[in-house]
Amino acid sequence: MTDQPQELLAAVDSLLAAVDDGTVLPVPAERTRLREAAGLTEAAVAQALGVRVPSIQAWEAGRAEPRGERLGAYRRLLEGLAARYPAPASAPADRSAQSGPADAARPDDADAVSAVPPAPAGPSTAVPPALPDTDPASGTTPPRARPSQSSAPRRPARRAAVPSTADESPFPNGPLAVLDGDGTAYCLGGLLLDCPAGTLVELVEWALDEAGVGQERLHRNGKDSDPLIVLTASAAARFGLPGRLEDRRALRLPDDHPVVRQLTKAEWKLTQRGFGPWPRIYRPATSGRRRCVQLAVLPWDALDGRAWGDAARLHPADLARVLGVYATRVLTPRGSTAVTGLELMSALRPPTRPVRDEATGEWVSGPNPGALIRPVDPAPPEAPLEHPVAQGWNRGFLDEEAYQWVRDPELLSDEECLLPWAVGIDVNTAFLAAASRLTVGLSEPEHVTAPAFDKKIPGTWLADLSGIELDPRLPSPFTPGGERPEGPAWYTTPTLAYAEELGHRVRPAEAWLRRETGPYLDPWHDRLRDAYLTTTAEMGIPVGKDADPAAYLDALALHRTYAAADESDLDALRAALRELEATTLEPARLADATDERLAAAVRRHRQGAMVLSAVKSTVKGGIGKLRERPQGRHYRDGERWPALERPTWNPYIRAAVIAKARVNMHRKMAKLAALTGRHPLAVLSDCVVYTAPGRSPLDFLPVREDGTPVPGTFRIGASPGLCKLEGVRETAWAVDLMEQGYNPARHIKGGDAVLDEGE
Repeated sequence: MTDQPQELLAAVDSLLAAVDDGTVLPVPAERTRLREAAGLTEAAVAQALGVRVPSIQAWEAGRAEPRGERLGAYRRLLEGLAARYPAPASAPADRSAQSGPADAARPDDADAVSAVPPAPAGPSTAVPPALPDTDPASGTTPPRARPSQSSAPRRPARRAAVPSTADESPFPNGPLAVLDGDGTAYCLGGLLLDCPAGTLVELVEWALDEAGVGQERLHRNGKDSDPLIVLTASAAARFGLPGRLEDRRALRLPDDHPVVRQLTKAEWKLTQRGFGPWPRIYRPATSGRRRCVQLAVLPWDALDGRAWGDAARLHPADLARVLGVYATRVLTPRGSTAVTGLELMSALRPPTRPVRDEATGEWVSGPNPGALIRPVDPAPPEAPLEHPVAQGWNRGFLDEEAYQWVRDPELLSDEECLLPWAVGIDVNTAFLAAASRLTVGLSEPEHVTAPAFDKKIPGTWLADLSGIELDPRLPSPFTPGGERPEGPAWYTTPTLAYAEELGHRVRPAEAWLRRETGPYLDPWHDRLRDAYLTTTAEMGIPVGKDADPAAYLDALALHRTYAAADESDLDALRAALRELEATTLEPARLADATDERLAAAVRRHRQGAMVLSAVKSTVKGGIGKLRERPQGRHYRDGERWPALERPTWNPYIRAAVIAKARVNMHRKMAKLAALTGRHPLAVLSDCVVYTAPGRSPLDFLPVREDGTPVPGTFRIGASPGLCKLEGVRETAWAVDLMEQGYNPARHIKGGDAVLDEGE
């Protein structure tokens, strides 16, 4: 018994007052449960509250408590989450008492072992869907592995699909579903649906009428994305599809295949591509109602490993998460990433919009200003050789391609050769950066003789730039091979504008110009940029404009280490982490994490890397598709091919983007040479190699007196147009390759890089 009852009562009153004032928060384990149930990462909560990730970790561990305004904001967040995700009646209060192998796989496990605090998740204030290891809707954990793999977590119960009501979202179950052979459809957020379909016809009808799967339009004048059903190998077999397409050239089922006949009998149609890895099954629209389903057949290599990595080998729940995050941030896949990149342009700038007919007063379809409205033939010098307008044209063609250049070894100085390291730096999504605020033509090209050059007019100009004297230790900005031009040639507006910037007076002899212009790619650029930065930040990599370059390089190295790790060999991962700590990161005891936390980090980073790879492939592939060439062994030069009938078939836009990216690269190299006297050894597309005294780009990139990067040169960071470390090798290795006629920029990453311009 106490001898101070009044003090005891006063203490109780103070405690009750604290509860009334909101200064008492849920227990630490409950704070963690609520965040995980919502699928929020520590980085997302930290961004919203204006604190660093370690603060969130301390609050959830009970080591510290928020104060001041953040206390009220944090309490409001927890109360809101508690209303949405009440604790299960049987849930134990102590987090450590929770059981089950799936409980070890949490998104914050990877954050807890990260040495670099994650940065804000991109420019958007809204928190986008993450790559969670728990179901944001229920807090349960979806299956992580097939029975043949090392772990087999419990599976949530399936539920029958229920179509939405008029007051709900038309697609309550997300943009897509991954279907397994037992009839389980895995959706984003860990949701499982029961698909009773036994035939492909029944599957199509289920997807349209019951699944509640699809994606709402990105533009008010656009169209909703069709439901995407991804078929695993067992699901494909269930519906009578072969394990491999026999026609390796056309990549489609023959028209007399039983599955195709089954669809035809039920009055469903296929597009001209037929039933291939990405078949589109539809019925003609009636009364404005669209009836179409997109399939992706995994055993037929629907997910190209060059874009998606090993995504096709993931458990269906994980694949639904990866594809769902991509769909939410970019667009529901419509085929390859190249096809999706092109479709995204139309989804963000639809070619038509509803307009009122003044004569009848009815709404009809009309052109949408600022969009590519109708198919337009290019100017002869812009066209590929097969195009009808190029037949008989013998006055040269546009050659705006990415850099492939190696400096003459005779121009290497002794000082350069004595530096120990060749360091490759890579421009992040260089084509995406070039697409920003790029004015392009939207109408037919018009031929003009002896025009006055105007950098504001998109066009293809015939000019002679061979008289411009430039440093031979730099590649020429006017040719993809870096050689000095020889006489007159055709150039896009960005290239001639840069010639003027260098002080040369441009006098074109003739040109093909567009009078209707606009920044057509701006919405496309913005959406892909946000997707790229949001996914990057989710991996714990700083993306803010004020992010420390050294911290960015450290976090990127950590991400790559996790993404490349083998989940079944965590000892090798620990060894790699110890080496990484010793060379780049401040000691953070990364290798001392438990097996469960390391495995969760590997999964999170690997899946994030898949999304990042797909986003980057969408950029390059979309640009390349603007100049899609004819396909098929029966094609003859001069014939039209299907791609020409798309409004988005526009080789000039592709050439202008690549030209601007190449010019941007040269501008940075020239500025760096002027400031430091350093010149590149080689360039391959968006990768440039320099000799350096150390293994980091920070060892040779210039900075101002306050330590900030010098504007106009290469800068280290996550944003499109900024740079990252591509690879490091010994200088002697690079010089030896140059003397043999090879490009060290192609090989400096450690493997054979492939020049990919999206075609």
